[in-house]
Amino acid sequence: MTERVLVLGAGMAGLFAALALAPGPRELVLLERDPPPPAGGAEAAFFDWKRRGVGQLRHSHGFLARLREVIRARHPLLLDQLREAGCREIGFTEMTPQALRADYRPEPGDEQMVILTSRRTTFELIVRRYVETLPRVTIVADAFVRRLLIETEDGALKIVGAAAEHGGKTKDWRADLVVDAQGRLSEAAEQLRAAGVRVAEESEDCGILYFTRHYRRVGDDPPPTRATATGDLDYLKYGRFPGDNGCFSITLAVPEPEMELRAAVVRPEVFDHICALLPGIAGWVDSVASEPISPVYGMGDLKNHWRRFVSPDQRSVLGFFAVGDSLVRTNPLYGRGCSFAAVEAEILGQILDETGEPAVRARLYDERMEEALRPYYEDMCAQDRSAIRRAREARETPHRRARLPERIGQSFRTDGVAIAVRSDLPLLRAALREFNMLDAPRAWLRRPETMVKSLGRWARGRAANARFYPPPLGPDRAEMFAALGLTSAA
Repeated sequence: MTERVLVLGAGMAGLFAALALAPGPRELVLLERDPPPPAGGAEAAFFDWKRRGVGQLRHSHGFLARLREVIRARHPLLLDQLREAGCREIGFTEMTPQALRADYRPEPGDEQMVILTSRRTTFELIVRRYVETLPRVTIVADAFVRRLLIETEDGALKIVGAAAEHGGKTKDWRADLVVDAQGRLSEAAEQLRAAGVRVAEESEDCGILYFTRHYRRVGDDPPPTRATATGDLDYLKYGRFPGDNGCFSITLAVPEPEMELRAAVVRPEVFDHICALLPGIAGWVDSVASEPISPVYGMGDLKNHWRRFVSPDQRSVLGFFAVGDSLVRTNPLYGRGCSFAAVEAEILGQILDETGEPAVRARLYDERMEEALRPYYEDMCAQDRSAIRRAREARETPHRRARLPERIGQSFRTDGVAIAVRSDLPLLRAALREFNMLDAPRAWLRRPETMVKSLGRWARGRAANARFYPPPLGPDRAEMFAALGLTSAA
């Protein structure tokens, strides 16, 4: 029996759902509110693809090893096509500090630790074109979902499709189950609540705004430097992201209270001036090395949220599953949104293959989301709260002297744990496996050997560890604001 699946949205979450669900006895229809990609390749997609529903489309992206492993294992042809389109693969050795590379020896599992990097538009274009070739999969563009179709079955609410406007007419698209992949703009949760479904939701602010600009290399890469391409100055976070076909992007993340900096950074000349003051990326924005190919894109209203569609008494809405930002949304700083969506889709596919019982499917999906993703979610939320506190202190009390326990704790993290990771390949490997969602969060920090090595590095002192420290990440808040002609007062 063929199961009809209606996927609401053909962005990354919807496409991952198609990749996970298409194999097997299922027929999929993806309803996408935005127009299809323009004819042509990566450049046409970047400059001309209209995506009103995807605010993060032209912000920096990196696709973690966990996501690449899903593609490699299930769709190796897609991985080949991504490479052919110019997507880059960055392996463990390239993530290793120069001081450790001479000592590197491959270990089992290192081959998994590969990040895919490209412009989001290029990645999504190639994945979409691949999905369109899968049997029994149809993508309908310019289809705006108006509402879910909800019926009652044996006292339970069941989703049997959606009403969507397409070609000037509203049509009912019926299905055996519905996957909500509409992202942050989805109204499905509100519609379900209005119908009497208990949808629990946790939500908290990420505390920052994003600003991104894209560039194309016109000369050779800048000379190698020990300065890192990413940094956290408390009042500003930054990162340079390799792209495809000679492109790269830079993202500056500004805390919400920094109103003057937020207002200034959207101006291209200010954005580039800030970049020129950051040692790890200054050489990349030099006119000899690159040219800008975009304005400065901004993105705000960033929140962490987690929705549950199964209530504590195990009652659930039947025939409905949320993936991507419709289910779990996190700070883009950690680069885990697409990987979360891919993992969710894979788990959903496994459950649908295991059982056809709607209530059991709903319960299993809820349980496995908690098991697979909750630890990462809570860890990221905790990091955001800490960053919000540090940004507030940097702005309001820049000269505050921390209490002795705080200074000791900070010294251990900076001069012990961080230096141990930068000087020890096994620790670096463990930390990067966590970052790439190949291991559970913080598990490596709880191992006895991590504590022993960190204490050892801490005890040696800064002078003995000097070669493992990166250069300064950038100017402090007062220096940056003075250079930009901004008021540094809180």
